Amino acid sequence: MKLLSIETIPGKEFEALGLVKGTTVHSKNLGKDFMAGMKTLVGGEVKGYTEMLMEARQIATKRMVDEAEALGADAIIGVRFGSSSVMQGAAEVIAYGTAVKIIE
Repeated sequence: MKLLSIETIPGKEFEALGLVKGTTVHSKNLGKDFMAGMKTLVGGEVKGYTEMLMEARQIATKRMVDEAEALGADAIIGVRFGSSSVMQGAAEVIAYGTAVKIIE
C-alpha cells in the first residue's frame, strides 16, 4: 500500500474511494510514567513517551491501511496524523487520508 502525504500520485489517474482512518489510545505503565515525571525536572527527551507515540502511530497507520484494503484501495493520499491527550499519561493517535484506486 502506497502512503503519500501529497494530494495526488504523480503521473497516475485515480478514483477516490473515501476517507480512511485508524486510531488508538495508548498509555504508559506506572513505573515508566514516574521516571518520565522525574525527567521533566532536568529536561531533555522523554524517551518512554517518544516510544509510546511511535508505537501508537504504527498501530493507527496499520488500522488505516486495513480499512483502505477493505475498500480495494491501491494507495492512500493526503495522509495526516493527529494526537491528543486523553488523560494524564495517555494519548490518542489518529492516522487518516483518502483511499484511492489507481486507474491503469
